[in-house]
Amino acid sequence: MKQFVTLTALIFFSLPVFSQFPWGKIQQNTTFGGYVIGQATATDKSNADKKADMGLRLIRVYADSKIGDFAFKLQAQLNGNVSELNKSPRIVDAWAEWRRWPELRVRVGQMKRCFTFENPMHPWLLGRGSYSQLSTKMAGFSDRTGEHASNGRDFGAQLYGDLFPFGEKQNRFLHYQVGVYNGQGINFNDKNTRKDVMGGLWISPVKGLQIGGFAWNGNYVNNAGKTIDRERYSAGINYTGAWSARAEYALDEANGKADAWYAIIGTPEWYRTKLFLFYDVYREAKSFDNSTSIYGAAIQHMLDKNLMFQFNYGFNHANIASVSQNYNTFDLQVYWRF
Repeated sequence: MKQFVTLTALIFFSLPVFSQFPWGKIQQNTTFGGYVIGQATATDKSNADKKADMGLRLIRVYADSKIGDFAFKLQAQLNGNVSELNKSPRIVDAWAEWRRWPELRVRVGQMKRCFTFENPMHPWLLGRGSYSQLSTKMAGFSDRTGEHASNGRDFGAQLYGDLFPFGEKQNRFLHYQVGVYNGQGINFNDKNTRKDVMGGLWISPVKGLQIGGFAWNGNYVNNAGKTIDRERYSAGINYTGAWSARAEYALDEANGKADAWYAIIGTPEWYRTKLFLFYDVYREAKSFDNSTSIYGAAIQHMLDKNLMFQFNYGFNHANIASVSQNYNTFDLQVYWRF
């Protein structure tokens, strides 16, 4: 009886305090959208499966929701070209995030791995129609370990934030992020007790400029039950302004070793048109005897904020098992956002 009276009194005297919280003002705000990327490709590569092709690169639909200090995202993808490693349709994002303060945010669910500057970028913003070999081989798109295609994502938990505001617009000088993930990629349960740990740290001395590095330690269990280690590091620079530029280097110290690097620069927009030049290298075993180098250019035109056309060209120098081959690739993509 005594405990009941005490609890009743506590609730009664707490009512004025609880009434000050804006419980009735918390509302859900949900938006729906998506985008479609159509593609036409051609190549003069001698052993290519197809010399020319047209179709859908991908379709994505998403729902973004906010409830008070919480944000949620659900995104599904339908691929134009489907394989056992690239099954479609599939869920690519499904996460919840607490974002009360910019200095500390917590995200849990299926999300982008916090590795490299390029991996979390939207396909519209890449500047060349595709991710670099560094991202595809070392961030979990078509991973060099044989992990199923995961669009650079995995299931886990991530802490991140931006510290030390400065200047009139309160730009943040230091960004940090650290994540713990299953290691098996999207839509797969973990196959062992070890988790992948990764993180990044960068500074922004002026608005639009980021200079930093990333690290990743973990493993992947393939279909044969073999555990394949991943010990990866990367460093890079990213600038977004009238001009844009991005360059990164990554190294995988495990599983036979490999490294990759790329650089891309974009001109200021001229009548809604931008030109990009890029250089992209991937080396298995850290050797040019087993590597692919791409020298390319891309031009994109924004007919509308939701409609973009992009033409991409690449000169490829492939040196696989000491057998050298040069070939050209041509690519026209149409981006439509709704």
